[in-house]
Amino acid sequence: MSSNQVLEIPIQGMDCTECTLHVQKAIASLPGVTQVDVFLASEKAVVRLDPGKVEMPAIRKAVESAGYHVADPAPAVAAGEKPENFSRSAMFLLGFLFAAVLFVVIVGEWLGLFETLNQLIPFPIGVAIVAVAGYPVFAKVMRAGYHRQVISHTLMTLGVLAALAVGQWVTAAVVVFFMRVGDYVERFTTERARRAVKDLAAMAPQTARLEQDGQEIEVPVRQVQPGQIVIVRPGEMIPVDGQVTGGQATLNQAAITGESLPVEAVRGSQVYAATLVSLGSLRIETTQVGVDTTFGRIIRLVEGAEAQRADVQRLADKFSGYYLPVVAGIGLLTLVLRRDPLAAAAVLVVACSCAFALATPIAMLASIGAGAKHGLLIKGGKYLESLDRANVLLIDKTGTLTLGRPAITDIELWDVAGEFSENDILQLAAAAERYSEHPLAEAVRQAARQAGLGLLEAQDFQAEPGIGVSASIEGRQVEVGKLNLNEGNHAPARIANLQGEGKSLLMVTVDNRPAGVLAAADTLRPEVPQAIEEVRRLGIHQVELLTGDNERTAAALVQGLGLPYRANLLPEDKIRIVQEYQAQGKLVVFVGDGVNDAPALAQADVGIAMGAAGSDVAIEAAHIALLRDDWRLVPEALRISQRTMRVVKGNIAFTAAYNLVGLTLAAFGFLPPIWAAAAQSLPDLGILANSSRLLRQQPAPEEYEKK
Repeated sequence: MSSNQVLEIPIQGMDCTECTLHVQKAIASLPGVTQVDVFLASEKAVVRLDPGKVEMPAIRKAVESAGYHVADPAPAVAAGEKPENFSRSAMFLLGFLFAAVLFVVIVGEWLGLFETLNQLIPFPIGVAIVAVAGYPVFAKVMRAGYHRQVISHTLMTLGVLAALAVGQWVTAAVVVFFMRVGDYVERFTTERARRAVKDLAAMAPQTARLEQDGQEIEVPVRQVQPGQIVIVRPGEMIPVDGQVTGGQATLNQAAITGESLPVEAVRGSQVYAATLVSLGSLRIETTQVGVDTTFGRIIRLVEGAEAQRADVQRLADKFSGYYLPVVAGIGLLTLVLRRDPLAAAAVLVVACSCAFALATPIAMLASIGAGAKHGLLIKGGKYLESLDRANVLLIDKTGTLTLGRPAITDIELWDVAGEFSENDILQLAAAAERYSEHPLAEAVRQAARQAGLGLLEAQDFQAEPGIGVSASIEGRQVEVGKLNLNEGNHAPARIANLQGEGKSLLMVTVDNRPAGVLAAADTLRPEVPQAIEEVRRLGIHQVELLTGDNERTAAALVQGLGLPYRANLLPEDKIRIVQEYQAQGKLVVFVGDGVNDAPALAQADVGIAMGAAGSDVAIEAAHIALLRDDWRLVPEALRISQRTMRVVKGNIAFTAAYNLVGLTLAAFGFLPPIWAAAAQSLPDLGILANSSRLLRQQPAPEEYEKK
């Protein structure tokens, strides 16, 4: 048995970063364990160990001694089956219901309905309701106090106690309600992060066709060892990283490299797990399996980014750290100097109004609802805060800046004085590609359809992976194949220039004579240039393109955009660049769409995923998803975040000023406790009125609207 084995161990019971540290410390203390990584999002530990020194029962016992337990491995997800997921419409409905309840609570308090409840329901029952409903929050406050920490819940808990002290249990219940809403949103976000990692893991092939003793046997991927030979047929996913030793095939490697155009794999080519063989078959010598493959590293990067990303500290928490000692000090000073418990109670009640609890969440919820109407799925208010302060925008190319699929961009005649026109070349090529499954074949057929050309019948069709197709079209022998000018083709200069623009060239020959060339490329989304200019106008001046494509393709794309770029990047390169900017104190926004972008989306302070065409994994790993593939939504998200934070800061400033006046009046005896309890509802209306402006946010200016 190998002296260096890797185990993935599912752990149950973890709900915070401190939990992962406890589990990590317990496992790392065992002899024979060389490395432990514990991930909250995926609820597992990845342990590298010497199996001769430590076994699974010892690991299980160590985890249980730390207060958690090892779960049974979850069953593999069948091919084509997706794990259960919340729909976007369900999430939007949930946000709408929250907003509706918030509105009813505030209006009900303003109309005096809660005072009626106060009188109808006995006070002990009210206290019991508050205690039961708020127990999780109160427990969190006590734990924070034990560690000498002040959080926003500490201030609101003080308000609950003060409200109960003057008999206002309904007011205390309202405060508890908003605290619980905030906790629920945090838990919901954590579950979404966990689901992102689970969805990603479900994409990995579960079995491999292994060549042993001249026979092919299907085995679980985890049983494959480096050096063994794996056979992959058309339409199958490659289960391992390795080197091609036989066969040739057309691969879709977008999941790993982000490259939208197909890649031809021949003997000696490096191939990656979770990439699709669309044409041909391969014989692969395994180099990496499971968590050590490039795809496995993508999963680990997503997990690590989710685990290491620090939460943005809420404005309410920052304010509480200064405000709570001031309130407590004024209350104590009032009690000592005036010897009036009622005045001291009034200080606490008026200072800890619901308005402070509402200042941030109601504005965030209003913007999240408004964003959904505009096509933006925002997964939490903290991302609005981060987006407002962001100063670096990093962008993926394929499927993000571009449409993510090849299209015919140019048609050049080999001999301009010959017998064929551009339409003739396109029609003959489309007919020859009529029965081909190659992505470039669909681009040719689509171009012919757009030109209004009928699709001619093809006879004697033949396709050879890596070379091209041939067919008999109305008595002519037509061949369409990849043109490589580096192999001695003497093409006219205008055709050679197309390859210099990073385009894929298809040679069309008729009766064995060059007739013309079709150029294909992944085209830029038409709204991108204006959208990037708007992003700069809104304050993010450092914008950079990151792509897995080659230098030539990247340079051709950004030529009209004026963007710096980095090419030939793998997923680990993108996440490294994000981390480099973060180490410089920058707040980074990353926009992407594919599986290969998921680590960078998770690591960024704000990850934005193209929603309609983006992969489920990218959407789940990101913090904001665009519900339609329109780049104009990126500056729209910036505008929403900036408006939201202006409102939040205004709410907090208004609440602080109001409470300062209330504190002064209460401390000098001009505001009895019962009046203080009534007065604390007044700023609620101010907060509601200010925040409701966000619900009426208009979409982008007319020139940015979808036509």
